[in-house]
Formats: sequence, structure tokens, C-alpha cells
Amino acid sequence: MRWLLFLPLLILLAVFALSNMQEVQFRLWPFDLAWAAPLGVAALILSGFGFVIGALIAWAAGLPARRRARRVEEAARLVESELAVLKAREAALRDAPGPAPMRISLRSGA
Repeated sequence: MRWLLFLPLLILLAVFALSNMQEVQFRLWPFDLAWAAPLGVAALILSGFGFVIGALIAWAAGLPARRRARRVEEAARLVESELAVLKAREAALRDAPGPAPMRISLRSGA
């Protein structure tokens, strides 16, 4: 299902990269750094960088939910172990012999 969403974008990026092979220069303003590369390659690299940044943001946004899920799973394990102990106790009480019946003898004639 995801490929149906991303496939058109990937095709568009590949067509753009193949159509724009003229060289461009990228500069980082406060520093004296420059990088010359074909425009299509630069677009693919910047798209990949944007994807990685977006994935990191999505991963960080999911941290609280994963933490809550981990706590809930631990609580469920604890409740399941308590339930198993209670079921074992109930089975032991059900299978244990009850108290012996009392015998009362009445003397008639005293």
C-alpha cells in the first residue's frame, strides 16, 4: 500500500534527475564551502536527506506512545501472573479434601 503512494514520487524524482544533468554549485553562506554537482543528483541527495530527517522526527514523535505501550504490556504481564496464581489457588482449594464429616452418637437411655 505504501508503494502505491511513494512510487509516483520516486518516478518523478528519477525523471527529474535524468532530465536535469547540468552542473550547479551549492554554497554554504557563512563558510567558504562550495559543492558542484549535477542538479538531478543534488535533488536526489537533498530528497534523501529530507526523508531521513522526516523519519527521525516521526520516530521521535512515537517515543511517548511506545513508552506507554511498554508500561501497559508490563502491567498486563503482572496481572496475568497474578491471575495464574489465583487460578492455581482456586484449583488447589477445589481439589483439596474437605473436612471430615462429624459423627454424633446419641445415647438413648441415660
